Amino acid sequence: MLKMAVLLSGSGRTLDNFHERIEAGTLAAEIQVVISNVEGVLGLEKARNYGYPAFHAASNDEINTILKDYSVDIVCLAGYLKLYTPPAELARAVINIHPSLIPSFCGDGYYGHHVHEDVKAHGCTVSGCTVHFANEKYDEGPIILQQCVELDYDDDADTIASKVFERECEAFPEAINRVAEKGIEFFWKRVNM
Repeated sequence: MLKMAVLLSGSGRTLDNFHERIEAGTLAAEIQVVISNVEGVLGLEKARNYGYPAFHAASNDEINTILKDYSVDIVCLAGYLKLYTPPAELARAVINIHPSLIPSFCGDGYYGHHVHEDVKAHGCTVSGCTVHFANEKYDEGPIILQQCVELDYDDDADTIASKVFERECEAFPEAINRVAEKGIEFFWKRVNM
């Protein structure tokens, strides 16, 4: 069972997903703390309603100061829209989900609708999501799990976003379960980084 911190920047849809799956016994994790870099977002309100300690922290240093008070195995970036630099002891334990199949449509500036609009503009017939360990660069780090979705020719960016998010709701918890089963280092040893 992994003890996790959840970092978010918005509504907390991924937090909802984590909470529901933990309650159902299908996610091998416990949420220790929820932190947002944006004050007053719905995700923090949801966290408090679920009974999780919830904080606003604008900088990496503030986040890492809060994390010192909690026993955390992994940090999950759940719609967190800044580059996060963890403390040294968690440097290889930060997990992110990206709304495309990395290495396509990723990197600095590629998040949310920016990704789906570019997928549409390129006429892609598939998209998907990638759960990966994060490092000091956007959308790099060892891949844990990828899932694909088929796109129709007339799908707009909103439809693509909806299809991908539905798949993200399956992929992120499954990836965390795989990390709980195999350990963090298994994934770092799989790649040349």
